[in-house]
Amino acid sequence: MQTVPNHQVENLQIEDDRTGLSVECLKRAFLDNLFYVQGKFPKIATKNDYYMALAYTVRDRLLQRWINTAVIYTERASRTVSYLSAEFLMGPHLGNNLVNLGIYDQVKQAVSELGLDLEDLLEQEEEPGLGNGGLGRLAACYLDSMATLEIPSLGYGIRYEFGIFDQDIRDGWQVEITDKWLHCGNPWEIARPEWEVYVKLGGHTEAYTDEHGRYRVRWIPYQVVKGVPHDTPILGYKTNTANTLRLWTAEAPESFDFGAFNSGDYLGAVQAKMVSENLSKVLYPNDDSSQGKRLRLAQQIFFVSCSLQDMIRIVFRQNVPLEKFHEKFVVQLNDTHPAIAVAELMRLLIDEHDMGWDQAWSITQKSLAYTNHTLLPEALERWPISLFRSLLPRHLEIIYEINYHFLEEVKAKFPGDSDRLRRMSLIDESGEKYVRMAHLACVGSHSINGVAALHTKLLQQDVLRDFYQMYPEKFNNKTNGVTPRRFMVLSNPRLTNLISSKIGDSWIKHLKDLKKLEAFVDDPEFCHQWRSIKSAIKHDLVAYIQKQNGISVNPDSIFDIQAKRFHEYKRQHLNALHIITLYNRIKANPDIDITPRTFIFGGKAAPGYYMAKLIIKLLNSIADVVNNDPDVRDRLKVVFLKDYSVKFAQRVYPAADLSEQISMAGKEASGTGNMKFALNGALTIGTLDGANVEIRDEVGAENFFIFGLTAPEVYALKARGYRPLDYYHSNRELKAVIDRIASGHFSHGDTQLFKPLLDSLLHRDEYLLFADYQAYIDCQDNVSQVYRDRDRWTRMSILNVARMGKFSSDRSIRDYCQDIWNIQSVPIELGECIQAKENMRPITM
Repeated sequence: MQTVPNHQVENLQIEDDRTGLSVECLKRAFLDNLFYVQGKFPKIATKNDYYMALAYTVRDRLLQRWINTAVIYTERASRTVSYLSAEFLMGPHLGNNLVNLGIYDQVKQAVSELGLDLEDLLEQEEEPGLGNGGLGRLAACYLDSMATLEIPSLGYGIRYEFGIFDQDIRDGWQVEITDKWLHCGNPWEIARPEWEVYVKLGGHTEAYTDEHGRYRVRWIPYQVVKGVPHDTPILGYKTNTANTLRLWTAEAPESFDFGAFNSGDYLGAVQAKMVSENLSKVLYPNDDSSQGKRLRLAQQIFFVSCSLQDMIRIVFRQNVPLEKFHEKFVVQLNDTHPAIAVAELMRLLIDEHDMGWDQAWSITQKSLAYTNHTLLPEALERWPISLFRSLLPRHLEIIYEINYHFLEEVKAKFPGDSDRLRRMSLIDESGEKYVRMAHLACVGSHSINGVAALHTKLLQQDVLRDFYQMYPEKFNNKTNGVTPRRFMVLSNPRLTNLISSKIGDSWIKHLKDLKKLEAFVDDPEFCHQWRSIKSAIKHDLVAYIQKQNGISVNPDSIFDIQAKRFHEYKRQHLNALHIITLYNRIKANPDIDITPRTFIFGGKAAPGYYMAKLIIKLLNSIADVVNNDPDVRDRLKVVFLKDYSVKFAQRVYPAADLSEQISMAGKEASGTGNMKFALNGALTIGTLDGANVEIRDEVGAENFFIFGLTAPEVYALKARGYRPLDYYHSNRELKAVIDRIASGHFSHGDTQLFKPLLDSLLHRDEYLLFADYQAYIDCQDNVSQVYRDRDRWTRMSILNVARMGKFSSDRSIRDYCQDIWNIQSVPIELGECIQAKENMRPITM
């Protein structure tokens, strides 16, 4: 690291503003933090020390906004959104905060003058292991948008010590490695032990009569866990609003048993600590075992109870009567993971705060709103009654009571319909009894929303049909969106700068302003610049692939990318069938004219999901053969980039030419990867599923590669009796693809390796790969033809970006505010903070 010149040191010492934004002030603050916080000096500092020093420097500049936001919200008792989510896939904080503060260039210059490279420091940041995929990334986008739109909000979740896992690929197989994202510390959070709360688990209940003669229930728990909040500021884009992400860590009320220790029971001395800390140890523990199921349910009640208790604390702190809880807070349940909030809020109001049932139920329904994220029946959580009773005995009693009143309502509206009662009951009594969490969320919320127009329609017609008929007024659609700050401004600065040079930068907060780009779609110079930027980004990815995978790819080929969680319904293996189809064509005619393609995959499979992991193995096995076959040359390359993450997305999305969104119609709720790819200029090949439908409507069918059966056609085909073998025998290319896999060509002669996958396709094919195969191949052939016309492709790419205005998470949040939350923005002025500091009242306890 270079020495700071003396004249610079003098200037730094003269500058008075501790959180100033000038280059000189930033340099001084950076060195101060390196010295006073990290306890290091340049000759012995590591890259992580430099990153931490810079992170603290940036966080200091957030604190004024963060504290001031809290002051204003407290003084005004502002109505607040509480966003409850098991996942928050935030991505690295440093770069995003630099963008939102508007100081990216100043910081880049400051660290450069100190002999450092900002890109190196950004790369050093460990990504918070708080999410898995689309659910968590959506929650992160929504926090960004709520802060940008100046909406008072709190994000509530779990501070997982370990993320879901880091992914390695060994011999083509996924290998899970512990994600130790906290091992070097987290400079963005502040612990708040003074706001700790306690959560009960297990035990039994006792009924009693209180002094007023009222029936009451006392819960005698087997275990009590302490929840300690850790707060992270979430800054809006070029606003003074900094909202809070509050994550809970589980601890034992007493971490050390001296009696056990002194008697020689050293393990017993810390047993309670270990058991309690398991609750916030890892994201999504495998629930194949009864212990895993118990831990998952315990995690859910832990973070939900902590969060609701915290809201009640805030209500009392702001002198709001508890009877007006629903006026102070609206609580959004992000999928069924927090659905236990229905029973827990009732328990807190009735048992802890002596409220009557009817009043508590009215407050609960008015406070809670439920977002459904899935059309997969297996993803609609349900818990065995035996497990529920052993872990949450009081909640089970409350759920039975809710169910009794609810079924009385159903009887009154649909008299004599016993089948409907059975279907709608909160308790599934077919075989082993279960608590249906989606049903609980529907009954206990005032709003039920899907996340794409098609998804919401299918919820109403199929998955939640009975509830739609019961409560049609509750149902509404809120199509997902993504933040352009992270997924354009930060991750694609070259394209951002080109767009802003033509239409200004208002689009960063008002994405529909991208529509102005249409005026330049026939401008040769602009189109040339667009292509040049895309080419430069692709060359960057080429270098990354060479470094990470040792594979040399052609930057002029179609970058055909499928990056998402691995699941059979997402049909990564349909993509594999296309690759083998092209490979077979080359093997049959080595001189065939094929548009060069680089197939890039990324994504993780759940550790216990064997078929998804087998698909990953297949893709890597195909890569080993195709990439090394001299007949193929540079016409086809297959690359699996390991360890999908937000960092991964920021690198890969801008480089894509073609975005693969090929799930079976009727299975994908929405998708947000489809939006991020299109926003960065990729063209989409996809089915009419999830938000693909709305993206195609916005960008124009002529700028979207659509194929395959629609959701009604899928249902009709399955109803008639789908026979995948008929397609196998009647389609020559499909048969050749399946036969080549079966022959062991991609498995060193082992004909058994991929047999489970092939058997599934040939005899069941639940997700209709064979039925959609020919339409997909034909559509991909069309993609290849269109790509050869670079002017046409560029025009389509520009129009995709120009027409993506609807898919901003800002628009989504405005819709939530207007239709569900009934909440207004609360602008924050920095002057108020300065005044608040200057006029601090004497501290009172």
